[in-house]
Amino acid sequence: MITDDAGVRRAAELLAAGEGPVGIDAERASGFRYGSEAYLVQAYRRGGEALLFDPVGITDFSPLADALAGEEWILHAASQDLPCLDEIGLRPERIFDTELAARLLGFERVGLGAIVEALLGIRLEKAHSAADWSQRPLPEPWLEYAALDVALLPDLRDAVHAELEAQQKLEIAEQEFAAVRDRLPKPPIAEPWRKLAGNRIRSPRQLAMLRELWTARDELARERDVAPGRLIPDASVIAAVAANPRSAGELARLQTFKGRASRSELNRWWKAILRGKTTEDLPGPQRRDPDAIPHHRGWAQRHPEAAERLAAARAVVEAEAERRRMPVENLLTPDHLRRLAWQPPQPPTTDAIALRLRESGAREWQIALTAPILAPVFVDHS
Repeated sequence: MITDDAGVRRAAELLAAGEGPVGIDAERASGFRYGSEAYLVQAYRRGGEALLFDPVGITDFSPLADALAGEEWILHAASQDLPCLDEIGLRPERIFDTELAARLLGFERVGLGAIVEALLGIRLEKAHSAADWSQRPLPEPWLEYAALDVALLPDLRDAVHAELEAQQKLEIAEQEFAAVRDRLPKPPIAEPWRKLAGNRIRSPRQLAMLRELWTARDELARERDVAPGRLIPDASVIAAVAANPRSAGELARLQTFKGRASRSELNRWWKAILRGKTTEDLPGPQRRDPDAIPHHRGWAQRHPEAAERLAAARAVVEAEAERRRMPVENLLTPDHLRRLAWQPPQPPTTDAIALRLRESGAREWQIALTAPILAPVFVDHS
């Protein structure tokens, strides 16, 4: 366990002296803390031992970044860990994602425990994956669990690599790994309060109340470094707005208004609702993305020709995915296929479809496998 900058420097020397790719993992406290930063970082390289880094006490990870520069990093579900690693200055030049590779190989279960058991014959106990890793001190069983998550990655990487070669999917996997590594973070949502789970509120006045209550909860969550849902669940925020309480006492009596801070911060929530009740800044309809297309579930009634194109195109992509033993969403991103079916290029030649897919962000291997089989579909439905 490495808890300070001096320890990072010593650990970097140990990793630099090791051999082969480096297993990397990170543990967060999602659902417990406000952000998604790493509360433990694990690293293992053959020739050494599992190293556990505590970011809470470490201010400078640059020695570790220097030691890992140019090396291949092995991660399982890299898209989950790369953002929090990037926040502390750890950015890979090359990655090998065992979870993504397992999807491309057609494994039905792609969790780390399932893949390790299938390919290495070792059963991992996954009891602490949803634990609050921000607590200190971390229990010894948790640390053992965290160490095992990286100690097996080099062997797992070799087994997965061999399977990729056997199925002639190594080049495909390498393109996917690069896409995950280079993926830009999503831009912040303009009005995040509209994304509350289960939100069906539509009236401008109630939307104003929802916005103010969400904002008050978010501010307190940020201040306390607590996940907002642990203060008041999303369902309780929506229930409070739907009930339209006339006083703080009426809000307190709502059985649907729950959460650890629902009563201790009652005055805060009532003031937020009151602001929503009285503000002149009423939200309008949700702004549409200018590049958005109508939701595909309504195409059959409103856009039958597009629905027919999508059904036919989806059928050939699904058949190809089954033939290649991989999930259809990995063969071609569903949004790319829907956009293509909504407005195919004219004429729908293989080259024109390939260009459209490339502009949408499809990888070259996806284009090579799907453009030739999609062109005849759109010719028949043009």
